Amino acid sequence: MYLAVKKVEVLDNYNLLLTFDNNEKKIFDVKPYFELGKFEELRDLKLFNSVRVSFDTIEWSNHLDLDPETLYHSSSPYEKVIELKDNC
Repeated sequence: MYLAVKKVEVLDNYNLLLTFDNNEKKIFDVKPYFELGKFEELRDLKLFNSVRVSFDTIEWSNHLDLDPETLYHSSSPYEKVIELKDNC
């Protein structure tokens, strides 16, 4: 069973704060995907900021989306990212 995305928020540096249906929050870095075909289009901040929840995942206005399992497994725990910022 996978966890569906229920909320997405845009953060700095092409990161997204994702909230899954178990209420877990994770940070997803989109930059590594810029090298994959149409995902390069997301360098445009206006397009990047158009992200929204669509059914159980996220989607941008150019119809790009990512599998919710990929989003969950390729993201970092939200608390861990906060700790790193506090230690800098």
